Amino acid sequence: MQGSSHLPPLSALRAFEAAARLASFSKAADELNVTPAAVSHQIAALEADLGVSLFRRGNRAVELTPSARVLLPGLTEAFAGIQASVRRLRAHNDTGTLNVTASPSFAGKWLVQRLHRFQESSPEIDVRISATDEIVDLTRGDFDIAIRYGTGRYPSLEVELLLKNEVFPVCSPELLRNGSPIETPEDLSRHALIHDQAVDRDPLAPTWSMWLRAAGVRHLPNAPGLSVSTNHLALEAAIGGHGIALANSTIAASDLAAGRLVRLFSLSLPDLFAFYIVAVPGALERPKVRAFHDWLRQEAAATP
Repeated sequence: MQGSSHLPPLSALRAFEAAARLASFSKAADELNVTPAAVSHQIAALEADLGVSLFRRGNRAVELTPSARVLLPGLTEAFAGIQASVRRLRAHNDTGTLNVTASPSFAGKWLVQRLHRFQESSPEIDVRISATDEIVDLTRGDFDIAIRYGTGRYPSLEVELLLKNEVFPVCSPELLRNGSPIETPEDLSRHALIHDQAVDRDPLAPTWSMWLRAAGVRHLPNAPGLSVSTNHLALEAAIGGHGIALANSTIAASDLAAGRLVRLFSLSLPDLFAFYIVAVPGALERPKVRAFHDWLRQEAAATP
């Protein structure tokens, strides 16, 4: 009888976990890149070591015994933890590649507009940007750093405010010159309003209804409008003369500076969301991540 501190071979535990999770010796063999016979041998050795039966073997399927159901959850969690630790270790080694995740709007309208300055100051770092609205799991180790648009509540991660925002109407200079006059907020009823679908993802996102109420417009415009998935696309539609967009000040900054967009009215709404730098604890100890973090802070400080 083995002592209670004895652990069976890791390879046998791994074979059992895969076979139990997949309910198949052959699928486990494919995942582990071994033969089904090798998986069966490892599990038989594990059963002998533990002194229990782990599977009821049928012609086409395997069924877990009560003992296996006790063993499986802890092993699945343990192997997932090992995989996460290995990914973090590999990411910890500076390879010269920095993987960044950011929303498409921020990546396209703010980050890439300035990225050449980081590449000039840190040419040894190869920056790879993934533009997605998906909140990726940074603990998996696939990304070194994230810029997120939200409330800043990201448990178990290091979070730092990058940019606050305000929200106001914008349109193209051509629409302002050649369209129906826009002198008061009520005049917006004569124009198509471009809507950002962010409110579908989070009810705290600013909307036309919020801005118009703040502007004292009692009867909200019923003019036909355009609905798009990101603020980036809303601004592009406004630049194209397709209507009036409600702009995020950070995302619209470059288009306003270049004269592609014109701000309408002085009234703005404070945005309940902001842009945050987000990373796993300890990430900023790595030189490439620290260099990018410091550059982001420098650029944000220089943003009007």
